[in-house]
Parts: sequence; C-alpha cells; structure tokens
Amino acid sequence: MLICTPVTNDTEARYSCACHSPAFARLNAAIEQRLSRRSFLAGAGALGALALSPKGTMAAVPPAPTAPVVFSNVRIFDGKSASLIAGRNLLVEGNRIKAIAAAGERPPEGAKIIDGGGRTLMPGLIDAHWHALMCAIPEMVALTADVPYVHLVAAQEAERTLMRGFTTVRDAGGPTLGLKMAVDQGLLKGPRIYASGAMVSQTGGHGDFRMPHEIVDGCCASPALVEKEGIAMIADGPDAVRQRVREQLALGAAQIKLMAGGGVSSMYDPIDVTQYSPEEFKVAVEAAENWGTYVTVHAYTPRAIRFAIENGVKCIEHGQLADEEVVKLMAAKGVWWSLQPFLDDEYANPKTGESRKKQLLVAEGTDRAYALAKKYKVKTGWGTDVLHSPNGGASQGAHLVKMTRWYTPFEVLKMATADNGELMKLSGERDPYPGKLGVIEPGAWADLLLVNGDPLSNLELLADPERNLTVIIKNGEVVKDIR
Repeated sequence: MLICTPVTNDTEARYSCACHSPAFARLNAAIEQRLSRRSFLAGAGALGALALSPKGTMAAVPPAPTAPVVFSNVRIFDGKSASLIAGRNLLVEGNRIKAIAAAGERPPEGAKIIDGGGRTLMPGLIDAHWHALMCAIPEMVALTADVPYVHLVAAQEAERTLMRGFTTVRDAGGPTLGLKMAVDQGLLKGPRIYASGAMVSQTGGHGDFRMPHEIVDGCCASPALVEKEGIAMIADGPDAVRQRVREQLALGAAQIKLMAGGGVSSMYDPIDVTQYSPEEFKVAVEAAENWGTYVTVHAYTPRAIRFAIENGVKCIEHGQLADEEVVKLMAAKGVWWSLQPFLDDEYANPKTGESRKKQLLVAEGTDRAYALAKKYKVKTGWGTDVLHSPNGGASQGAHLVKMTRWYTPFEVLKMATADNGELMKLSGERDPYPGKLGVIEPGAWADLLLVNGDPLSNLELLADPERNLTVIIKNGEVVKDIR
C-alpha cells in the first residue's frame, strides 16, 4: 500500500499531496487486490499526473491564450446556415468566440490578425464515433502489446486527428481517460475527447474479447487482459451491470457505452444476437441518469434497437439493419442515431472470415438506413468508427465526403459540426466541456478551421486536410498556420 508522508520542506509543498483524493484511494485498493504490475504502473502514472497538476486537480482545458485573435477577409460557415457569411470579421478572446463583427471594425489592441485571404472559416469537425486508443493499432497488437506502447500510438494518432481538422471526438469505448487528461492539460496535442471509458458487455457479447480459456476460468481467475487494460468490462446480471457502469462514471466517463447486439469484429456473437435484458438496460440507464448523463448502445438489428430504446437508451450506434418500424420508434422517442457510412470500399475496416461476411451484410444495409433516417427525420449524428488500421485514420475526412451519396454538402457539414455538437451535449452534468461546440457564434468554443476554398460547394477539400486546412485553432490556440 501507499502511505501518506508528511510534507517536510518547501520543495515538496509545491506539489500538493493527493493522499486523500479518490484516485489515491482507488490506487490503494487496486494494490491491495494484487493487480498486475502493469495495472499498478498505469495507476501510479495517473496518480503522478494528478499530483503534478496545479493543486492536485485535473483542469478541463489548458490556460487560454492571452492575446485576442481576429480573422479578417473570410467567408464564414457558422455550422447552421446553408450560405456563407461575407463581409465580417471573427473575434476570438481566450478560448471562446467573442463576436462576429463588421469587417471595418477596429480590432482590439494587441490582437493577432489572421488574414484569411478570402478563404472559408468554419467550426472544427466532430467525429461522434471514434476509438482514440484502437483506431491506429492492429487488433492483436492492442490485445497483446505492452500497454505503454499502445498508449503512445494513441497519443501520436491524437495529434494527427487534430491536424485533420477534428477538434472534438466522442470516444465510443476504450481506456482513453488518461489520453484525454494529457490533452486537456496541454501535455499532448489532440481533440477534445468525450470518453466513454470501458465498453460494458455481456459474456459472449460484442465487447467480449477474452480468450476461450479466460472465459472458462473467469469466475475464479484474475481479470482478463481486455478488462485490465480497460477496453471492455464484462457484466452479467443487473447488479454487475450497475457496478460496471458506476465504475466508469467514477473514473470520469462522459457517457456510457453498452453492447446491445452482435457485432462485426467480435469473436463470439453472430450479428443477429440480442444482448442484455430489459432489467440490465434499466439499471445501466438509471445509473447513468443518476449521474446526469446517458447510455449509448452498439446495435444493428431491429430487436436489439427496440430493446434498448424501450428501456431508456438515448443513442443508437450503427443500426444499419434497422427496419422501418424501429426507425419510426427512434423518431417518436427523439433518440439519436449515430450512423457511419459503412460501405464495401477501400475505406472499410480490414476483416476476414466470418467477420468479413458480417461486414458485407452491414454494408448492404447502409443505403437503406440513411434513407429511413431521412424519411422519418431522425436526429442523426455522423462518425467513422475506424478500427485497428495504422493508416485508416488518414481517411477520416474521406469518410465525411462519402456522405454526399445521401446528403448535400451543407447537410453533411451541419451534421459533422452543429448536429454532432448537439449530440455531445447529451452528457449533461458530465459534459467535460460545457458550452456550445460545432458552431461559430458568440460564446461558443473557439475551435476553427480556415479552409482553402468553399466546402459547401466542394466537400472534397476536407479529404486533403494537409493541403486545404491552412489554419487550425482549437480552444483558442493556433495549432496550425500554413497561409
């Protein structure tokens, strides 16, 4: 166990003691339970980060820039309007948008002036279904490599994600709370992360990536590697589900991810399998709502979607096999549909064997899913769900361009900015970034892209962010400027 030692000199006093913090208590409990050395080191690293932060706290965002920033000579896409706003300047103060001002208005003293050269200024992009830890690393490497290596790969990909213009992501499952903390404190460059923490799955469910011997011995042995690493937590029965949900909330999850049906990449479940009972859904939803947030679920089939909605779930991930009746239910209940443009194309996650068969079935349902979402005006989010592909993240913008198969460029951009920003706000009291996202208006977060052209008429510009995103600002800070 770790024991609090009194501060004995001024040098130590500068690093505030965290011995009475919940993190310290959890770390002691973990050691007492004889977790692996690997888990101990991860916990100690998290505690060290806490102790070294100002006054032992975890700041939501790093300090805002002190000098105002003014964008001049730009056309503004505000995230909501179908036409660009011309003849205006945009003023950023700190990490928020201060005003959309007349072009001739005098800028504040000491302001940094960014001449847009007639380019388009738009909100930062939001990916509503991202896996920051698992997007860029092969599946077996993620499940077998030394944990620090996996997190270093994720840190590198986080910066690349930001440089692609994605200033916010909703992480749909995985141990990304440490990455989020490092980004928020300014230790790393990356997007804002709405972290779900570990995915909660039943035995044999979509989040069950244990080896067969781990399933057989699971009742008597130590937790499986997938649980030690915080990728997924296995829970069967209402009491276990409630506990697992509460654990993720205690660790800082912004929302809860539950597995409600079969999946493409999972090892045991056919895609038609319905997972979790009404009672298990209810306790998960109640636990999340008691913390002021919500549950989103992985589900493809009508039965899995219906079960989830009827028991209080607020968002459906995927859903490509939905039928008309269940889509009507989604619309009537005001449930969000977080869809991804899964097609059998060069951007599909690499799959073989039975997973490949399931992948093709999902791809066949994508056109129908988007048609139904539009027909019944379901609140629709956009995400990519890139998984286990070292080069897959580079296509993040191309996944956005694919959406023109079903929507106009304006509808696509609105979905990836203002609409996804609204979806993020379902986190309610657990929202790590209170304030408006995905829009350009006074008071909103200053997450901005200066595009070399007009994406409302040529969305393909966003598929080449290295060339066409000339300025990227996140949280009021200029992180790229190649004008």
